[in-house]
Amino acid sequence: MAETAPDTAPATGSNRLAFAALIAGNVALAFGPWFVRLADTGPVAAGFWRVALAAPLLLAIAWRGGWRPAGLRPGLWWMVGVAGVSFAADLGSWHLGILRTTMANATLFGNCATLIFPLYGFIVLRAWPSRIQGLALLLAAIGGALLMGQSYSLNPRNLAGDLLCLFAGTLYTLYFIIMARVRETTAALPALALASAAAILPLLLAATLLGERIWPHDWWPLLGLVLVSQLLGQGLMMYALGKLSPLVIGLALLTQPIVAAAVGWIVYDETLGAADLVGAVLVAVALVLVGRTPVVAPPRGGSRMAAKEPR
Repeated sequence: MAETAPDTAPATGSNRLAFAALIAGNVALAFGPWFVRLADTGPVAAGFWRVALAAPLLLAIAWRGGWRPAGLRPGLWWMVGVAGVSFAADLGSWHLGILRTTMANATLFGNCATLIFPLYGFIVLRAWPSRIQGLALLLAAIGGALLMGQSYSLNPRNLAGDLLCLFAGTLYTLYFIIMARVRETTAALPALALASAAAILPLLLAATLLGERIWPHDWWPLLGLVLVSQLLGQGLMMYALGKLSPLVIGLALLTQPIVAAAVGWIVYDETLGAADLVGAVLVAVALVLVGRTPVVAPPRGGSRMAAKEPR
């Protein structure tokens, strides 16, 4: 059994930066449902434009930074391809669910990786939590249950949207697991660029088969998805994914439903109850606790993942 890090171990400057990037990335991603609701395309088509416009920018930035695809082993291409298809299916089902439930529910169920991804860390990577991290996980679970229970009880008609978002969250976990492997040998921007490119065609095909409107009249919501959700949100998440443990990554995902609930309350008058507020406070306390000693993500074969940032 792998040893847990002591509760008093100081976090390194690199880990603090990665944790700050993780929280900032989740805050940015929380605005995604709002942009999807504002878009005048179909929801799956909005996901297509999110990756289709972002991928060339990401590839250009990675290329300018010195990255070259030559020499990538075939197995890595397969992993990126599967990650891209998983991300496409995640975005498609999540965007469909966003239009059928509240913003808080969409982000909460869509980020069920909060619990599944840490389990992957415990079972596969044997990255066991410290005492403080275990307490943080418990508080986050209680807070998430309060957020879920209160928001769902207000409007049980959201069931179809909730199920779509829950399915999306499961696919999002698969995407995280594969991209964590990719990040062992590939820097954040190239990894995200390749996964985004792999998601373009599946999303376009799905939007076409669903008969959605693909070409927009108003580009601003789609540009918001590209700049805020994909470039900023996913970019910061990919950076953190190569440096922090699945437990820390999973807990930080609960930032999204809190921010999205606030946006839904301000913009769409979606009701927030006392349980929502208590749940948000518990999640915030959990994030403070886990942020004290963010643990570097252990790779499958040892502790080399975050030894240096690959190019």
